[in-house]
Amino acid sequence: MGPPILQSVFASTVVLTLYIIYRRWTRISIADIPGPEPGSFLLGCLPEWSQCEAAASDFKWQARFGHVIRLKGILGTDRLLISDPKALHHIYNSGYNLRKSDFRSELISILTGPGLAWSNNEVHRRQRRINSPAFGTQDARSYVPIFSAYANQLSTQWKEILGADGSAVVDTPGYFSRYALDTIGAVAFDYQFGTTDDQEDPLAKALGSVVPMFAIPTKGAIFAMGVLEFMPLSLVKFLIKYAPFPLLRHTRYVTRIAVGIAKQLVDEKSEALVAGKGKRDVLSLLVKANASENPRTSLSEAEMYAQMQTIMQAGHETTASTMSWAMFELAQHPKIQRRLRAEIKETYSAMRARGDLELTAADFDNMPYTIAVMKETLRFHSVAAWSIREAARDEVLPLSTPIVTTSGKTITELPIPKNTILVISNSGYNRNSDVFGLDSHVFNPERYLDGTVDQKTRLGVYGNLMTFGSGHRGCIGWRFAIYEFQAFLIELVKTFEFSIEPSIAAKILRQPGIVMLPAIAGEVDKGPQLPITIRETTYR
Repeated sequence: MGPPILQSVFASTVVLTLYIIYRRWTRISIADIPGPEPGSFLLGCLPEWSQCEAAASDFKWQARFGHVIRLKGILGTDRLLISDPKALHHIYNSGYNLRKSDFRSELISILTGPGLAWSNNEVHRRQRRINSPAFGTQDARSYVPIFSAYANQLSTQWKEILGADGSAVVDTPGYFSRYALDTIGAVAFDYQFGTTDDQEDPLAKALGSVVPMFAIPTKGAIFAMGVLEFMPLSLVKFLIKYAPFPLLRHTRYVTRIAVGIAKQLVDEKSEALVAGKGKRDVLSLLVKANASENPRTSLSEAEMYAQMQTIMQAGHETTASTMSWAMFELAQHPKIQRRLRAEIKETYSAMRARGDLELTAADFDNMPYTIAVMKETLRFHSVAAWSIREAARDEVLPLSTPIVTTSGKTITELPIPKNTILVISNSGYNRNSDVFGLDSHVFNPERYLDGTVDQKTRLGVYGNLMTFGSGHRGCIGWRFAIYEFQAFLIELVKTFEFSIEPSIAAKILRQPGIVMLPAIAGEVDKGPQLPITIRETTYR
C-alpha cells in the first residue's frame, strides 16, 4: 500500500473519528445503559460478541445486565443489544421508523438482489403485498405431499447405508442441506436441482458454498464493517459491485448464476400462464400475481429475480440447519424421542383406520407433542441469531422490565436517538426466562403443552418466537418451513432411532454466521458437521 493510499486511509479515519465524537456530544445519549466493558476503543465489545459461539455472549450478558444492553462498537460508538419483549414488539410494529439501515440493505442485496429482504418503506409494502398470495396457509398445506415424498426419499437413502449391525453414522448437515434445496426447488420453482441424486447443478453448487463463507469475522473485518456503516451509500454500493475481495467476488458469481436461472424460469412460467398451463409452485403464483402492468402493483424484472434469490437464501440452509439441531437434541434426549415416536405411531394408526395411505396437513396440525418439539427446537436453536435495525428518527422504546441506569436512575422506557443501531437478539429473546420460564436454557418441549408461553406475551409469527421475525418483516414463508420441518421430523423419527457419542456431543459448536450451523470444536475449518448414529426402529 503506497504512501498516498496510507495518507488517504489515515485522513478518512481522523475525519470519521471527529464525526463520531461530534455525534456523541450532540444527540440523545444511551451511554447510561449498563453493558460490558469494551475490550478496546478501536473495536469495542464487537470481537467478544461476534467471535464466539452464536449468542454465547448474549446469554452471558443477559444474565448480568438484563434484556437491554449497551454495547460499544468501533471507536467508542454505542449500540443496543435487545431481547426485551415489549421493546421488540414496539420495534417490529412501528412501521419503518425502526428499520434496516440503507447500509445493511445494500449488504443483503449482495445475496438476494432488490427483493423483500433488501427493501424498505413503500417498496417493501408493495413487494410484500404482491408476494403474500403465493405464501398463504392453503398453499403451504397443499405442499405437504411433496415435503413428505422428499422426506421418504431421505429415509430410504439412509436405510441403504445401514451396516451389518443395523446402524450407521450420518453427518446430518450435508444430507439436510441437499434435501432442503431440492425440496424448495420443487415447491417454489418446479425446478429440479437434483442434489439428492448427486447431480451437478451449477446453482446448487454455488449456493452450497455461500453460507460457510460468512462465518466468524476477523478483527480486521469487524473494523471494516464498522467503518462502512459511516461511509456514503454511493461508496458502499461501489465497493459491493467492484471490490476485489474474495467473499464479494464469490457472492457476485453466485448472483449471476441465480439471476440467469431465475430469468429462464420466469420466462417459462410467463409462457405457461399465457398458454393457460400455469402451475401452483410459488414462482408460478408470483408470475400470475405480477400480471398487472401498473408499476404500483407489480414487480420489476430485477425484483422478480430477486424474489427467487431471496426464497433460496432464506429457505434453504435455515431449514436444513434447524433439522440438524432437532436431530442433535433428540439424540441426547431418548425419553423425548420415544414420546415423539409414540405420537407419530398413534397418528399413523388413526390414518390407516380411516382408510388413508398418507398423512395430511390436518394430521400434521393435530400432533401436539410433535409441534411442541418443533417449537422447542426453533426456540433453543434460533438459526438466525440476530437481526439488525436502525432508528430512522428519535424514538422511545417501552420496556417490559425497568432498567437501572449506571447513574442509579430507574427507567421504564428508553429514549433512543436517530441512527442508533439496534441488535435484535433473537436467541436472547428465545431464552428470556420471563417468557419461557426459569429453565429457558434447558431443552424442554413440555413448556409448550400447557399454553403458558402464549399467555406471557405475543410476539413473532409462530410459537411466540423470534426465530422467524415479527410484524411486517416476519418471514413470509414460515408456514412452508414449518410443514417441511414436520414432514422430515415425522418420517425420520418413525423410521430411525438417533443417538450421539457423548464425547462428540460435548464438542458440537453453534457456529455463527448468516445461519447458525453445527460444527465440531477443533474441526471448524471442515465446515458444518454433526455426526448422528442412526438405527432402524422396530416400528412398522
